[in-house]
Amino acid sequence: MPGDDLHTYEPPDLDDMSPRQAVDAVTADIRDHRITADGTGMFNTTRHIGLLCHLAARMAGDAEYQLAPNSAGLPPAENLSASAGHLGKAIAHYTQALAPLLVLTTTAQDTLQQQLDSLDHHSRLRIHLDDGGRALAAARTALEAPRSPAAACAPAPAPLRATAVRRRV
Repeated sequence: MPGDDLHTYEPPDLDDMSPRQAVDAVTADIRDHRITADGTGMFNTTRHIGLLCHLAARMAGDAEYQLAPNSAGLPPAENLSASAGHLGKAIAHYTQALAPLLVLTTTAQDTLQQQLDSLDHHSRLRIHLDDGGRALAAARTALEAPRSPAAACAPAPAPLRATAVRRRV
């Protein structure tokens, strides 16, 4: 079967991985199960949304756990929270992709006008999927960016004050 060599993950599979590995697994799953303008595309989209929701909830939970003592091995809570936020954006884009995908999968494209109308739906679908992919990449980047202990402890610089100018009246 052609899909046998593809990455296929389910939400429980992600729980046994590090946050970075889980994001990479979802990225591989999304890459290997493309969104097409047919019933398979609808199934893949809803499946991707499920994986992203599970992953976002996990990142938020890991961030909360990181705030408690004895939480070795996790990225800093700030990184986990940022990653969860980016995953939320990916979920939003994949959810917005459902509308044009639904039109493309349920509307006949027999006439020239129907085919022309479908171009807008294909464009909107591509925009949402591309934006979702960028949000997922940002979630991965947020996990990679280490926060230096010095930056976390350093006080913010005082704002510069403009020199007062006296006016003669």
